[in-house]
Amino acid sequence: MPPAAQPVLHVYGRHASQYAELWLPGTRLHDVVAVIVHGGFWRQAYGAELGRPLAADLAARGIVAWNLEYRRMAGGDGGYPETFLDVAAGIDALGAALAQAGIEDGPRIGIGHSAGGHLALWAAGRSLLPAGAPGALPEGSRSLDGVVSQAGVLDLGLAHRLSLGNDAAGELMGCSPESGAEAWLAADPAARDLPAVPLVMLHGRADADVPVELARSFASRALAAGARVDYREYDGDHYGLISPGDPAWEATVEALLEVGGGAARGEEPHKLPPHRLPTGILKSSPPEKR
Repeated sequence: MPPAAQPVLHVYGRHASQYAELWLPGTRLHDVVAVIVHGGFWRQAYGAELGRPLAADLAARGIVAWNLEYRRMAGGDGGYPETFLDVAAGIDALGAALAQAGIEDGPRIGIGHSAGGHLALWAAGRSLLPAGAPGALPEGSRSLDGVVSQAGVLDLGLAHRLSLGNDAAGELMGCSPESGAEAWLAADPAARDLPAVPLVMLHGRADADVPVELARSFASRALAAGARVDYREYDGDHYGLISPGDPAWEATVEALLEVGGGAARGEEPHKLPPHRLPTGILKSSPPEKR
């Protein structure tokens, strides 16, 4: 594959973490625009550097990528609602960045890893938020046209009950679901209707950071409710999904192009019953410590 050009930095606010990187291919081969939302349990220790190898790989494949940074908690001035407002503003800034670069817009598909999967799915449903809620858009407005969740923490309430990441969800919200019910309802995609955009969920059975049971639970309920979900489970860990060259990352790229093409045609993804999945569809590399 040809090498990708260096990204163009776009600032969407005054805070040091309010920026995104536009990665442009030498030759654009696909209409889809990938919106990369990195993970790290919403904490300051993990930033946009996690998304750069992914953006570079996509650009080398002829895909435009928007690598989004946002305020995180634990020293980064983030949390609710700041983190959510940044993700919304960062996505809203994409159109102007593409226009400035002379690039035609296309289906915008969020690629979100771990906590980034939660934020990407939340962003796709901004038009479903109550008026006045942080990041809300008017009904019918556009944010994302689809989401590829890479081991996403899509159920914020369940993550809190399981105390994932030393209760990173509770730390993000700064309150309990009981004392801040309205905020939790607005922040948790699993607590309300899902957006009417395709969602592909990729999750490894050996994931030690976000247990596969969380993904199965979310997928089961979403499919029962008639949501546009394609759940794909594989033999792998949490990090192959963000490691270019790993089969799990290749599956992410495949899903990105599938969802992008389907979104452009208004098609629904194929729905797989979450408890009758093909086994061993991917062979990820051994777990890495990060």
